[in-house]
Amino acid sequence: MFLAKGRKQSLRTICAALTGAFLLGFVTLLLKPSSYILDIQDAPTHSTIFNSQLYVQGPPTQRFRDNLRNDTKYITSWTSAGWTNDVITYGNLIYLALITDRIPIIPKFLSNHIDPSAPPFVFGEVIDVPRLSQSIGIHLLQWHEVKDPESQVLDDLGCWSVWETVQQHIEIPEPRKSPSLNLLKLDVSWTRTPAWVELTSLSKQHNHASFWSLASLGFPEARASSLALSPTNHPSPQHQVSLPPDDHLLCFDFLYYISAHHTWEWELDYSPAWRFVGQHMRWTASMEMLADAHARRAMNVSLNEPTPPYITIHIRHGDFREQCEEVPVDQCFASLPVIARRVSEVQEELRTLKGIQVTHIIMTSDESDPEWWSEVRALGWTWVDYAAERTEEIYGKWHPVFIDAIIQSNGIGFVGTRGSTMSTLASRRVQSWHGGATRLISWGSPGADDH
Repeated sequence: MFLAKGRKQSLRTICAALTGAFLLGFVTLLLKPSSYILDIQDAPTHSTIFNSQLYVQGPPTQRFRDNLRNDTKYITSWTSAGWTNDVITYGNLIYLALITDRIPIIPKFLSNHIDPSAPPFVFGEVIDVPRLSQSIGIHLLQWHEVKDPESQVLDDLGCWSVWETVQQHIEIPEPRKSPSLNLLKLDVSWTRTPAWVELTSLSKQHNHASFWSLASLGFPEARASSLALSPTNHPSPQHQVSLPPDDHLLCFDFLYYISAHHTWEWELDYSPAWRFVGQHMRWTASMEMLADAHARRAMNVSLNEPTPPYITIHIRHGDFREQCEEVPVDQCFASLPVIARRVSEVQEELRTLKGIQVTHIIMTSDESDPEWWSEVRALGWTWVDYAAERTEEIYGKWHPVFIDAIIQSNGIGFVGTRGSTMSTLASRRVQSWHGGATRLISWGSPGADDH
């Protein structure tokens, strides 16, 4: 009896000990800091509530107004700049939609700074719209869901012109035109916004307007008092019709230069448009996978290995040469040793704070000098060879730009060019999405980045 009882207790003790060891090991595994893993599959499950079709009458119509619901108010704007600036513009538009309680209607991206022959690109084919809607809590529409892209019907529309108000340094300011208006067959009558929409700034040449000033025009009182002042109105170019700004579809000519408190606000960590919209503008899964495949080939990663942590560099020269003015280009732009110093700082920060040793460096740049690229290679860095990949031939002219931006955003570290919006957004994404380390390089004069 004694032996049997003792054997039972021993077995119970062993089982308890094994269970405790398992639980301890499991908890330790959960709490152990994990190494960096590229996150391209963490999109949330999208609720069926976020269905854009709930906010139109049905399929795209010949006239946009026939597809708008009477119980819903909308807001839209258009672009006429480079692609990254247009991403910011649409971020600002969506933030305005948030604070005015309206449904934003997003146009396609235009290829102004890529290649005029490239067709417009659908917003939702590069930005994950269901995920964005889920994250920010409002629905989004795209223009091709509202009006038939093949429609030849010219719609009349009254809109506010912000650009005409803030362009104080121009003798005769005008509304900002966009090729999107012709593509969408919109004949717009512009009304100048009141002077009080301007953002108070020490520099009048920054030409910014205030989010909440513009938002107030979407509500009855500010709208009525503004129109009572008989603001400048421009008849539509085709039908020559003078219309007040539409209230059902609130619209503005250009929303890039918009801030809450300070000019160039997307560069600042508190930026409401970035915090409440921009950081939630994630890439579609198909674009993520395409960019990851390009990055892996650039780093010579074998098929059975995960994508390693990497640091991306974005060096913009191209049109920035014009800003060098009297300074020779080789003294105006940061040299490769200066860039390498910033890369080393990012590597050290990642090693110290995250325990990650990053050796893969991917360069993205518009520099065309073969000798410069040879020096990049000599540093042990790599890049995506779009010619060898036949990326444009296979996917189209837009894709090298998209892939560069996605690779930049998915690094655990980033080094960019101060003043470039592409670098600004890449830096913000790396910080927000991966908790990564970033640096922006100053330039414009010899020793500009000394520190």
